[in-house]
Amino acid sequence: MDKPIYLDCNATTPLEEKVRETLVHFLTEDYGNEGSRTHEYGSRAKQAVQKARDQVAAVCGAKRDEVLFTSGATESNNLALLGLMETGHKLKKLHIVSTRIEHKAVLEPLEWMERQGFEITWVDVDASGRVDPQAVVDAMHDDTLLVSVMHANNETGVIQPISEICELLKDHEAYFHCDAAQSYGKLLDPLKNPRIDLISISAHKIYGPKGIGALVARRRGFRKCPLTPLHVGGGQERGLRPGTLPVPLIAALGAAAEIAVKENDKRSKRCLDLRAAALEALGPLKIQLSGDPEHTLPHVINFSVGQIDSEALIVSLKDLIAISNGSACTSASYTPSHVLKAMGMDDDEANNCVRISWCHMTPDVDWEAVVQRIQKML
Repeated sequence: MDKPIYLDCNATTPLEEKVRETLVHFLTEDYGNEGSRTHEYGSRAKQAVQKARDQVAAVCGAKRDEVLFTSGATESNNLALLGLMETGHKLKKLHIVSTRIEHKAVLEPLEWMERQGFEITWVDVDASGRVDPQAVVDAMHDDTLLVSVMHANNETGVIQPISEICELLKDHEAYFHCDAAQSYGKLLDPLKNPRIDLISISAHKIYGPKGIGALVARRRGFRKCPLTPLHVGGGQERGLRPGTLPVPLIAALGAAAEIAVKENDKRSKRCLDLRAAALEALGPLKIQLSGDPEHTLPHVINFSVGQIDSEALIVSLKDLIAISNGSACTSASYTPSHVLKAMGMDDDEANNCVRISWCHMTPDVDWEAVVQRIQKML
């Protein structure tokens, strides 16, 4: 049976062949423990990890010793946010600024911090899905410890004005965290801004394996970002994350990061071509786009078609294309998207929206068949 074409790349991406080769090599040949210092297998594993640090760091203009390997962006977000709690209490800086469209991996740790005595200011977005940089800065206090703003939204693909926020923050001591799960390896220049202190990434968003990611924690001059560990039990990862390093996953992440830079232009062009084809085909349906199309990732469209419920639309198209109606992390809850509601939609409007997201490996879609199926529902 033929599979539907996969159009849910914001949830997870297929594995790049060269990345797969790297993964298998370190699973089956150079399978040593990076912490083993007495033999060649351990040395090779250590070299692979160090190479991966360089590869991951290079994407955002960081340094090798500023890369901490984690299980993915969710853990990175937790380490970046909860890891600053002790510093906040020491400095008596208990205020944090963030936005209402963040991923649950940021929202929920911040809500937990709020219950521990921190004050969180939630900045709204407008109907475009973008936050006003000045509103972020205006929300800050003298005791603001941290600002956390995602780079690109996982549901709408809307890109946030990270560079403008960096410029406005240049004279403030607050730490700046960016959840870059959807943009790392795709939007290259903005993440190179040295004003971003903390960057969270996941390998499975850039054609690498699930279960590995990183937190880039930049130094300020010679000062490390003052994080404290969430787990104890070993000295790995500069004492911030204990446990045996998963060398095959780390090496695969490094390979994915390096390839993402080398093939960035080619990948972007393919994604833009697919986007143009999708919008042209869907145009006669008078779809309603969610968010500003001028500030959206080239591989994402979030839209509604009349009053068609998203669940009904997904089921109707499931043999043609595999799509979603929001974040994969909350898809089982069947509640209206907090992102779309933050953009001013009511429950019904939000429940009518679907997301299609593709990549450079996505084959051409039979949009004529898709449109014909949707027309039967109108």
